[in-house]
Amino acid sequence: MLALLLSTPFAGCRQSAAPAAPEPAQPLPSGQTSVSMIVRGGDVRTLDPARPRASAIAITDGVIVAVGSDEDVKALRGPSTVVLDAGGGTVTPGLVDAHAHLVGLGESLATVDLRGATSTEEVVRRLQAGAPAEGWVIGRGWDQNLWPGAAMPTHHPLTQAFGDRPVWLRRVDGHAAWGNAALLRESGIGPDTPIPAGGEILRDASGTATGVLIDAAMELVSTPELSAADLRARIEAAQQHILQLGLTGVHDMGIGSGADAAYRRLASDPEGLRIRVHAYAAESWFMQDLQEQAPDPLLQGSRYTLAGVKVYADGALGSRGAALLHPYTDRADHAGLMQHDEAALRRVVVAAMRGGWQVATHAIGDAGNRTVLDVYARALEHAARRDPRPRIEHCQILDPADIPRFADLGVIASMQPTHATSDMGWVAERLGPERLAGAYAWRSLLDASAHLCFGSDFPVELPDVTHGLYAAITRQDAQGAPKGGWLPEQRVSLDRALRGFTEEAAYASHREQELGRIAVGMQADLTCFGRVLDEEAPARIRDAPVLGTIVGGRPHHWAG
Repeated sequence: MLALLLSTPFAGCRQSAAPAAPEPAQPLPSGQTSVSMIVRGGDVRTLDPARPRASAIAITDGVIVAVGSDEDVKALRGPSTVVLDAGGGTVTPGLVDAHAHLVGLGESLATVDLRGATSTEEVVRRLQAGAPAEGWVIGRGWDQNLWPGAAMPTHHPLTQAFGDRPVWLRRVDGHAAWGNAALLRESGIGPDTPIPAGGEILRDASGTATGVLIDAAMELVSTPELSAADLRARIEAAQQHILQLGLTGVHDMGIGSGADAAYRRLASDPEGLRIRVHAYAAESWFMQDLQEQAPDPLLQGSRYTLAGVKVYADGALGSRGAALLHPYTDRADHAGLMQHDEAALRRVVVAAMRGGWQVATHAIGDAGNRTVLDVYARALEHAARRDPRPRIEHCQILDPADIPRFADLGVIASMQPTHATSDMGWVAERLGPERLAGAYAWRSLLDASAHLCFGSDFPVELPDVTHGLYAAITRQDAQGAPKGGWLPEQRVSLDRALRGFTEEAAYASHREQELGRIAVGMQADLTCFGRVLDEEAPARIRDAPVLGTIVGGRPHHWAG
């Protein structure tokens, strides 16, 4: 229930900011003498260099009209003003996940969660407990690195448990899948099945498919399609989930036409889409249907925008699909999987840039990242937009020599802090020590003046934004290991971590003039925590409760 404090005096609220002159209030609409909402009593981190800290915010028509102390803003209260008490907790600009998959999160909430399973036996037990009584058995989240021996699985335990029912289980990173014999039969995958370019069918010594498909090989399987009603239900479930976690928006990567239609229907309903979604079309959809179309215009205050194209350069590190300049240390005959050769990648990127679309390219390995930087360097001359802001998604392993090229080319590094803390236990085995200098190199990119935005890649990682903040400033797991952090020279400050989820996420979507800071004239998107976020107590950041989430001046979640 909202805390409607219409008659509560402002005196006695916790003040975390030093006294400062109030920011000049924006004139109210004609005929109005008071504001629609006041958030007060907070440790307000504005991320506005003109006034970094405050305690109260006044809002009208979804826009911030005043920022200052509780006493400064008190005069704008009227009989109908809704006053929300932040209770001394930290208030930030609305936190945005700059790389996410909302439909994927909705699907993960509706299917069997395999995250954290420590053996194939545990996977089977979870499937038997959570799968529907008939039809396909679908799950996501397995990670062989957590199992004894860390070997890729085979179809046998799934075949024994489920017989003729197809089983389709995506790996935690989404770049590999594991199925049973029924799935292989239904998909026509046998000894003579050709390997798709950019993919791999794992086989045993006799040449028989083991049941694991990597990257492009997953396209050999046609899973049951979601209906329009299913898509809407998935989006609505995921939306409600992330609002409770403090997110006010996402950059949704790689959507198809069905998700686009669902978003547009939700956005047309005032109560439908309650977060801001900045979407990137899947490469296949763009190349088939969208090359002759322009991206959506960036309208102030909009909830849904289809603005860019998501392209794949390589695979993932966990499944050894990330493309490396030199072979994997733990697989000397293999250097990863490029999803395009350089010429083909350049054709896609140029087509998108010529059409005015922002390009966001998945690249994880050092070879994948170098190739994308090379492609961008040549493609930028074809860009229709004066400020195209191309992005590289993940940037997990970089050759240090390539780091300065991000700023030189105006390329945004879009990274996910929790990927580092999830992967740190086995990255050295994949790469060897010599390549760790460019591993998850947030600080190095910042020192080289690159733009760096943060996300989670949910449902690959959990969508809890507090986990991302904690990982960014500590590079430690939930138990505080390793002491001092993994590759601690790459840690960032709390302020810089917040900027990655706010100001830089806004910049990465060309919306920094209206989102990402708490300042007069900005959209009133706010994340309110139930305690002060303190860099000196990072563990308390990871489990900080979310008091409220406000989008466009409307509290869509409030626990006060």
